[in-house]
Amino acid sequence: MADAVESLADIVGSAIVYGGIRLGRRNPDETTPYGYGKAEPLAALAVSLLLIGAAIAIAFEAIREIRTPHHTPAWWTRLVLVIVIVVKETLFRMQRRRASASGSSAAQADAWHHRADAITSIAAFVGISIALIGRYRTGTDVWAPADDWAALLASALILFNAVKLMIPPVRELMDVHAPEVGEEAMSAARTVDGVLYVQRARARKSGVQYWIDMHVWVASSMSVREAHTLAHRVKDAVRAANSQVADVLIHVEPAAEPLAPATATEGDPRPQSD
Repeated sequence: MADAVESLADIVGSAIVYGGIRLGRRNPDETTPYGYGKAEPLAALAVSLLLIGAAIAIAFEAIREIRTPHHTPAWWTRLVLVIVIVVKETLFRMQRRRASASGSSAAQADAWHHRADAITSIAAFVGISIALIGRYRTGTDVWAPADDWAALLASALILFNAVKLMIPPVRELMDVHAPEVGEEAMSAARTVDGVLYVQRARARKSGVQYWIDMHVWVASSMSVREAHTLAHRVKDAVRAANSQVADVLIHVEPAAEPLAPATATEGDPRPQSD
């Protein structure tokens, strides 16, 4: 029963993820100029909450069954569980590869949903096996609660994974800085002729794409037109370095005096403004 509940939650969760990914791929429009990428972490968060609900429901049912005498499960249920374990683990590995390639937090949550299903099935298999061995040796159903204790263990594992799955989408919804993407953007900007110094690059994730704010220093004698052209070159360089970057907002700052082309350390430019 615990495994069935988890499988049902898996179907519903996959439907939510599918809808989130479809919506997240929509192009920006007048009302949503930054796109619909946040639909993906929202879907991932919904799946995590669904898993938490399933874990709590399984735990309550397991506790009720432990307190209520019942018969040992049928032997053939283990055959069903073996099939479920193989299928779900295969789906997990396939989905995880695709999620890693796309960078989708929703797809990643859906992948781990399959893994949670496999874990539940393994726990159910062990619990039923213990109950069947007990009936074979004693001729009674005294070991039947082993199945319920296995379900209780499975609910704890599902709850742990669900809480763990909540962290990435929550960070994404809160626009937590992605430092590795920011460092990569700064390295790309430093290769552009005319850039004297790169102060910082703040990167936030939306769906499978990143939006970056960056401060660069240029010669104070540079005209507005030249600075504008340079900013576009920096943007092109950053996007060329990382195909997941959707847009780069460049803040151009004038340096106090001519500097050597700088991959210089922070503090060298002595800027006129910040």
